[in-house]
Amino acid sequence: MAKEERLSVQAQSVLPIDFVGAGPGDVDLLTLKAARLLGEAQVLLYAGSLIPNSVVALAGGAEKHDTSTMVLSQIVELLVARARAGLRVVRLHSGDPSLYGAIAEQISLLRAQDISVCITPGISAYAAAAARLGLELTLPLLSQTVILTRTSVRASAMPSGESLAELGRSGATLVIHLSINNLAYVCRTLSPLYGEDCPVIVAYRVGWEDELFLRGVLCDIRAQVKQAGLTRTALIFVGRVLDKQAQSDARSIASKLYDAKHSHIFRESSNNAV
Repeated sequence: MAKEERLSVQAQSVLPIDFVGAGPGDVDLLTLKAARLLGEAQVLLYAGSLIPNSVVALAGGAEKHDTSTMVLSQIVELLVARARAGLRVVRLHSGDPSLYGAIAEQISLLRAQDISVCITPGISAYAAAAARLGLELTLPLLSQTVILTRTSVRASAMPSGESLAELGRSGATLVIHLSINNLAYVCRTLSPLYGEDCPVIVAYRVGWEDELFLRGVLCDIRAQVKQAGLTRTALIFVGRVLDKQAQSDARSIASKLYDAKHSHIFRESSNNAV
């Protein structure tokens, strides 16, 4: 076989690498597609510090690599080698890969070596936390905007215009990632904008067996977090929609969507509605 033909056969045998969202930790919150891909995987790369064993176990007898101690070049080198060997490779990310998943740099390096990828989304921890707490994050007249952000601790700096103070001026519901070690700054920055009595919820390891939710306000949540010893894997929710009374009173500020007096393309309004 000529060299060109051998290269062609080799290229055709390289399967796309699947980047899969593992969700927040609860194995039951995996998508059907994610569970199927894990079951079909021959090679699995995952961050053991962020993904529980119950999810990893779905990959059965696949060759497994915990990437917690690996650097980018090592991860990509392993992905490339296994893909070029004709194996089905799954790169498993916690939550949803599109949010703080650092997938762009991996995908860019893979594509530079002519290896394609497919991305399967996962349930983000903020959505799982809201579900567990029975919350709607967008209550009419209180907040119709949710901002997912982080603060700069040891990670890369925030882009211009995205400081917490600037985002906080919107009054939107904030979900702050990767910042539990920066909680003092978060509370100090947001208190003048939201008020010291603004509700805060800290969600720790949502979907894991040891998940924990701390409720407080901007002026006291830091003490609770310190007492609980939380230093990582936690989300910080800030906003008036988190107030239990606001959620209970939602019927008095109901959305027009289901208002009998409101018409839309699928439903006529009822002038006799009470």
